[in-house]
Amino acid sequence: MKRHIPFERLHNFRDLGGYVTEDGRAVRWEQVYRSDSLSKLRDADWDRFLARGVRTVIDLRRPAEIEADGRVPAHPTLAYHHLSIEHRPYDQPSLGPDTAVGPYLAERYLAVAEDGAKELRRALEVLADDGSGPVVFHCASGKDRTGLLAALVLALLGVAEADIVEDYALTELASDRLAADWRAAHPGAEPTWLGFGRAPAEVMRLFLAGASGRYGSLRGYAERLLGADEELAAGLRRNLLEPAAGRELSFRRADEADVPVLVRLRDEAARWQIAQGIAQWKPGELGEEHFRARLADSEIWMATLGPDGPVAGAWELWWDDPATWGPQPPTAGYVHCLMTDRRVAPPGTGRRMLAHAERRIRAAGRGLCRLDCRTSNPRLRAYYTAAGFDVVGEQPWKDGGVAGNFAATLLQKRVRDAERPLDEHAADGERPRVSGADPHRSGQWRLKATI
Repeated sequence: MKRHIPFERLHNFRDLGGYVTEDGRAVRWEQVYRSDSLSKLRDADWDRFLARGVRTVIDLRRPAEIEADGRVPAHPTLAYHHLSIEHRPYDQPSLGPDTAVGPYLAERYLAVAEDGAKELRRALEVLADDGSGPVVFHCASGKDRTGLLAALVLALLGVAEADIVEDYALTELASDRLAADWRAAHPGAEPTWLGFGRAPAEVMRLFLAGASGRYGSLRGYAERLLGADEELAAGLRRNLLEPAAGRELSFRRADEADVPVLVRLRDEAARWQIAQGIAQWKPGELGEEHFRARLADSEIWMATLGPDGPVAGAWELWWDDPATWGPQPPTAGYVHCLMTDRRVAPPGTGRRMLAHAERRIRAAGRGLCRLDCRTSNPRLRAYYTAAGFDVVGEQPWKDGGVAGNFAATLLQKRVRDAERPLDEHAADGERPRVSGADPHRSGQWRLKATI
């Protein structure tokens, strides 16, 4: 499915579908959209909009904006809700070029979230109302007020903060066209604030951190200020999430019978990478002997659709990795060979496997999840950073065994201390057995990194 929906005059119309929640479900496609001002709809754009079957529009703009620019055209099939959440006007274009974009906007979002609590609560009620969808909510540019409501909705559905940040930053793809609209409306003028129209990821990270500082989390804010109880959250899940049946992932430890499956997964993933022009793995690199060795000295986990369903993916969890990270204290677990079967795996399988690895590491009493990827694979690096991993260094010459030598980017993510041992999805119900250094993975170590 396509997240950005093309229009002639709308520049930031996006589908919020596809994001995966903490329980493995996904936001429904073609059910909830975010957009810049729908007052720009006309002619062919209006026909494209009606063809999407939208039933409800939530307009977050101030009354003065609607009076000046108009609203979505009236139509018998459309319910219209004007819910202005910004009670104090902010003149972004007048801000000077020295304004720090991230802190300014994050503070502004917190103020809007508190000032507009009543209207935000009503917006959630509309989204949770049976029969309201598909729904579009919008402001002027589809960035600030729309970004705040989108973050709130995704958080209440259980979408990870990294995905909420990623969704917010997608407005960057529309920044140039939004700025061109501003110039067209102000002939001969230029916005003096250099960040006008931009949506750097830092803004949403700072906003989420600010909400956590005041309320414990964005969910905590919704519960305390909006009265978002379980009934409201259940309505959002019912309307906006795909049914859970048939999409649940189960996890179990691999055994000898899984070895041929692991080889197949690795080779199919390598062929897909080659087809995508990604220089990473090669078919035939890792055979059965590799996975048998990892079964003996580490852990291999399988992700399946249901307890007895087909294999959707797998990964290795090591308890030391001196060849890449050098001698380290026993404070981390190391994820390797993360792979999915693209024919079977539902959206978000990779993220869910990483989350399970993090829980497994916490159960071992360790506080860091670490992994590495080829420096020449920026797409994979971006995937891991979007999942909350920080780049902490570079290994300029990693001995990859059969894969040869290559430069590796080192990433890690801090995991919270576990309050209780991990027992869900574990095949044997025991805490991980952490072994010492593996002679198969020893080798020359040269690392230039701050860890």
